[in-house]
Amino acid sequence: MKTVNSDLLGKFTQITHVFTTRKGGVSKSPYLSNNLAFHVEDHKDDVLTNHQNMSQHLDYDYKKLVHMRQIHSDKIVIVKPTIHNFKNPPECDALITNQPNIPLMVMTADCTPVLFYDPKQKVIAVAHAGRAGALKGIIPKTVNKMQEVFGSELIDIQVVLGPSIGACCYEIGEKIATEVLDAGYNSAVIQKDCSFHLDVNTIIHRQLQEIGIHEEKIEDINICNACENNRFFSYRADHQKTGRMSGIIMLKK
Repeated sequence: MKTVNSDLLGKFTQITHVFTTRKGGVSKSPYLSNNLAFHVEDHKDDVLTNHQNMSQHLDYDYKKLVHMRQIHSDKIVIVKPTIHNFKNPPECDALITNQPNIPLMVMTADCTPVLFYDPKQKVIAVAHAGRAGALKGIIPKTVNKMQEVFGSELIDIQVVLGPSIGACCYEIGEKIATEVLDAGYNSAVIQKDCSFHLDVNTIIHRQLQEIGIHEEKIEDINICNACENNRFFSYRADHQKTGRMSGIIMLKK
């Protein structure tokens, strides 16, 4: 099982976390090989096997894992284990829990998977942030919800941005460039000759800093999954026919 870990979160023994890659699963091309998404046209038995293998690798019960039906929104769900589980994922783009042994999963194929951890209040969260979600403020809103519901303080919250498409590979049209510029994120738009490129993580970083998350509590894994398409799924690099990798975090009991 080929995975990527965070140096920031790796310091905490009370949690399990990982960012998956496309390596080490059983799915066939074009979902080769560790696809974790049921909503693409992969064989469901292969996807289930990938989930089971991942749960064994990380030592959790896959039936308790909560993933999302992601809709590029700013909708946040507080996980209720009696309602939400592997077979009943909520429709949203962020999940939060303080319950142990409930793995949270965010799936991506270019968007940024974000993991959150408050070691003081023992709260974890995941969020899915593409261009649309970032501009809607899904990341600062997740932090605000951790504060509001669980009493988290900004000084304690750790945030990690997983592998995602970089500005090097994320070309956008003038309309989207104007939308981002109008929102005030000028540094996120890079003009190269006659084309525009977008760095979504620049937007996320600025939002986190503006709400008061200290720089030393933010880690960007800084891997472009499109550049490293041999290791990661990429919706763009794979011409829209591809699988999904994930960010996973769980509180240990």
